[in-house]
Amino acid sequence: MGRRKSQQSRIREAGPAGAIKVAPSLLSADFGALAEAVGEVSAVADWLHVDVMDAHFVPNLTIGPPVVASLRRHSGLFFDCHLMMTDPGRYLGAFAQAGADSCTVHVEVGGTEALVATMRELGLRAGIALNPDTPFEAAEPYLDRVDLVLCMTVFPGFGGQEFMPEVLAKVEQVRHAADAAGLVLDVEVDGGIDHRSAALAARAGANVFVAGSAIFGHPRPWEAVEDIRRVAEESRAALKVGS
Repeated sequence: MGRRKSQQSRIREAGPAGAIKVAPSLLSADFGALAEAVGEVSAVADWLHVDVMDAHFVPNLTIGPPVVASLRRHSGLFFDCHLMMTDPGRYLGAFAQAGADSCTVHVEVGGTEALVATMRELGLRAGIALNPDTPFEAAEPYLDRVDLVLCMTVFPGFGGQEFMPEVLAKVEQVRHAADAAGLVLDVEVDGGIDHRSAALAARAGANVFVAGSAIFGHPRPWEAVEDIRRVAEESRAALKVGS
C-alpha cells in the first residue's frame, strides 16, 4: 500500500520521490556571498540544503528564516531545510512563510508525530532525521507519515567532517523497510558526502545526497554536483544489474 499523496501544494516541486537528487549544503558556502554561491549550482542542483542550527541541539549557530526569505528572492530551487534545533515546532511556521519547501526535524527532540502534523498543515514536505548513534527503530513508526528520512553520516554541527560508513547499515534498513511497505520515500544522507561516499550510500539505498565541502570547496562547484550525481546513478544502475 503506497503512502498517501503529500499535501504539498507549492509551485516548487521536489521531483519524483526515490529519484537521485543532489542537494548542495549552504553550511559550506561563502556566507558573505550566499546568493552568488547558490547561483553557481542552481543550473545543476536538484535541491538546496539549508542547515539550521540553534547552538543548543548542536554546538553551532547558523541561519534562520530571514536568511531563507532573502535567498528565496534569488533562487527558485527547492529548499530542503534541516532543522537541527531543540524546539523546531516554534519555527516551522516562520520557515514555511520564508519560503522553505521541506523541513526535517530530528527524532531525538521528541514530539515527532505532532511536528509532522504541523508540517503537513503548513503545506511543507515532512522529513525526519536520525543522528549516527540513533537506531533505525526510532524512525520506523513514522515511515508512512513522512516524505523523507535523513540518516546523518556525521554528527551534526560542523561541516568538513569525515563520512561514517557504519551508518550505511541504517540506510539499508530504512530503504528495505520502505520498499517492503510499498512506501515511496526519499532517503537522504548528509555528512562527508563526496563522489566516493555517494557511491557507497547509493548502493545502500540512499537517493538524496547532501554535500557541502565537496561542492562549495571545489573550484567549479557545478562540476562537483554533476560528479556526485553521476557516481550515484552508476551505483544504483550496478545494483539493479546485480540484483
